[in-house]
Amino acid sequence: MKRATTVFLKGSLILFGIIVVSLSLFALPRLASEAAQSYPEFSHLQYPVLIGINLTVVPFLMALYQAYQLLQLIEEKTAFSERAVELLRKIKYDALIIIGMYIVGMVILITQSALQPGIILMWLAIIFACLIISVFSTVLQELLQSAADIKSENDLTV
Repeated sequence: MKRATTVFLKGSLILFGIIVVSLSLFALPRLASEAAQSYPEFSHLQYPVLIGINLTVVPFLMALYQAYQLLQLIEEKTAFSERAVELLRKIKYDALIIIGMYIVGMVILITQSALQPGIILMWLAIIFACLIISVFSTVLQELLQSAADIKSENDLTV
């Protein structure tokens, strides 16, 4: 893989992380405040929902950092290593943590009778995207584990 490709992907990861952090710090509180003013019957949920969504940023940023490290391994031509397998495993768990947090949030909103159809669709899209990332990471993890095993066998043979 050409270095320009991995540099582009690394830059994309950094930009994506900056955008998500900026949205969670600046846009999300403003939207939550506007929603609390528009729907005063749900204003008591403003801060719990805001905190819950911002908590999901942590595993998301961790997954971005691990993807960045994986690109670093690809640049160093050591992608078929145990370290790469470990990074993919961590990305998978980060995605599963996000799924769990959104499911818990949905259950809490259901118990408060505050789950609107638009919110359900948005959260289901996030859950589905995280599920795809988790499954894809699992497949890549198994593939890299097989490649790393073959590489280590070949290294022992020579």
